[in-house]
Amino acid sequence: MKIGVASDHAGYEYKNRLAELLTKKGYDVADYGTYSEVSCDFPDFAHPLGEAVQKGEIDLGVALCGTGNGMAMTLNKHEGVRAGLAWNSEIARLIKAHNDANVLVLPARFISYQMATRILNTWLTTPTEGGRHERRREKIDIK
Repeated sequence: MKIGVASDHAGYEYKNRLAELLTKKGYDVADYGTYSEVSCDFPDFAHPLGEAVQKGEIDLGVALCGTGNGMAMTLNKHEGVRAGLAWNSEIARLIKAHNDANVLVLPARFISYQMATRILNTWLTTPTEGGRHERRREKIDIK
C-alpha cells in the first residue's frame, strides 16, 4: 500500500517522523513536501497530495498543518478525496469507519507526537463500515 504524506512548516517535524514510522510498518511512502521548517503555504503541498489520491497514484494520505483545517479544506477540493481532521483516536476511528476518510489530517500544533501516532495507528487499522454510512458516503461527491 502506498501512502502519501504532506505538510506545511508547522507539520514538518511530525510528517517526517510519521513517514519514517509508516516505512518501518512496511508502507511505501511518497513525500509531497514541505522539505524544511521554513514558512510556506499549505496549499502548495496539499494540492499535489490531493491530485495523487484523485488519480489513484497513492492509496491513502496523511497531511499536517498547524490546525489541520487548511490542509483539510484544500484536500477536499479534489474529486474522490475524503480528508478528515482528527485530534484524537475516537475521531480517527469514526472518520474511517463512517466516512471512509482516505486522507488523515492532523493538527500539528495542538497534539503531541505520541497522540499523532495513536491517531494514525487507529485510522490505519479501522475498517470502513457499510450500511447507512455507505449511502451517505456516496452522496459526498458532487455529480
